[in-house]
Amino acid sequence: MASFKPLPEVRACGMLVVIGQPVERFLLMRHKDRWDLPKGHVDPGETDLETAWRELSEETGIPLEAVDLDPFFRFEHKYAVREARSAGELRMKTLVIFLARLNREVSIEVSEHPGYQWFEWRPPHRIQEQTIDPLLAAMARYIGK
Repeated sequence: MASFKPLPEVRACGMLVVIGQPVERFLLMRHKDRWDLPKGHVDPGETDLETAWRELSEETGIPLEAVDLDPFFRFEHKYAVREARSAGELRMKTLVIFLARLNREVSIEVSEHPGYQWFEWRPPHRIQEQTIDPLLAAMARYIGK
């Protein structure tokens, strides 16, 4: 009988930043070939939420006091991925996303991406099948739209 070795694990956390009550728009960061959230890998000793706050600040320049965290929304998604930082080795990735609502106007200061865009909230969304679409579908169920 063949034995299977579990995949090494990696964890990333971030924020889905929205504007409006009800939601009018949401923020995505531009990568060279896709859209993604402000997110990143958990550093040793960090909690998921600490990672999400750090990544939001680093990647967007949004000050933490400019957003209100929704304490009831937490999206967690697992999938296999080949990451450059692990030389293309297959890993099991856990993605944790929190919901943050802007409470005032801010300027986005992009530091790690070629750009960003505010997308209109018009579910269902078809942006990126592996992570963004399932997140936005969960968000639509959460807010009832």
